Amino acid sequence: MSALKILHAADLHLDSPFEALGASKAALRRGEQRELLGRIADLAIEEKVDLVLFAGDLLDSDNTFYETGEELVRSLRRIGAPVFIAPGNHDYYSERSPYARLKLPENIHVFTSREISCFTLKELGVRVYGAAFTDRRSEGLLQGFHAPRGDGFVNLLCLHGEVGVRDSAYNPISEEELALSGIDYAALGHVHRESELRRAGSTAYAWPGCPEGRGFDETGEKHVYLVRLEGGRCEIDKRCVASRRYEILETDVSGVEPLLAIHTQLPDETVRDIYRIVLRGEVDAPPDLRRLQENLSEFFFELQLRDETHLRRDIWDKAGEDSLRGLFLLKLRARYDAAASERERAHIEQAARWGLAAIDNREEVLRHDDP
Repeated sequence: MSALKILHAADLHLDSPFEALGASKAALRRGEQRELLGRIADLAIEEKVDLVLFAGDLLDSDNTFYETGEELVRSLRRIGAPVFIAPGNHDYYSERSPYARLKLPENIHVFTSREISCFTLKELGVRVYGAAFTDRRSEGLLQGFHAPRGDGFVNLLCLHGEVGVRDSAYNPISEEELALSGIDYAALGHVHRESELRRAGSTAYAWPGCPEGRGFDETGEKHVYLVRLEGGRCEIDKRCVASRRYEILETDVSGVEPLLAIHTQLPDETVRDIYRIVLRGEVDAPPDLRRLQENLSEFFFELQLRDETHLRRDIWDKAGEDSLRGLFLLKLRARYDAAASERERAHIEQAARWGLAAIDNREEVLRHDDP
């Protein structure tokens, strides 16, 4: 039998709210998410894949924009090859589901039941098994399942779930169940950090993670998987289809002008990306985050700054001098020395930042915390 080529993707979460962005940028990001469908279709056509497997959470909810439904139908029809969708906990199947409302082209097959069912593609010598979440949570869907082997067919599984987490509320799957399943390749979804290729007995399995980050818990380059099955062997080729990425840059500004320190560390191409820059180190005075924001924002699609610097210890040497600064620091130093925990000392140090900024008639120091 010739090699079987599969495009495996999951967790696109189309129409995510992007609550950490302003309204206009959030709308732009949702539009760019829809473009993921077109890039996945382009990749499938370019690579001449035999079929496409979407392992859940293709949509972020059942409240899908009209434009997203249109793009879903248009892009997936363009692929031509069979496309299988196993709804997950965000896009679970119901009568209200977009999958139930949309007029899907013939090459798209959606699993609609919690019971594992099978589509047979005789021309490819393939059986595709799958099931759907029908609610936000799901008990194990693979329990007791076994596909027949030895009849010349390749057995594939498309399923949303969590491997190795026994008490998961999102279709817990054990490696033992995968090993006993009779499946040649299990295309999984749910976990947003990619797995690489894994094996349980003679079953190969993987989840590609999300193909594009949506927050600072999804940093770095993201992928979809091109899977090649031939003669019992399985290989995965990672492909990036994202338009933007989230990154966190930690910068030590001890003894260095913060703007210079950041520019020294910045990669060449950041204008399309969303960055969080965390300032660390010991400083004589708090960094001016507003000035940094004004000077750096043009280099990013979106920039978030966090000040995690510490005032140098010798700042307390001025405590007690005959000035407003000295009296202010004297009182704070007494409270700092008497503090019962590091957390309390950190709060007192932050108070010193704000107080010194006010005394020196500088802009108030802003802390940009996690969204």
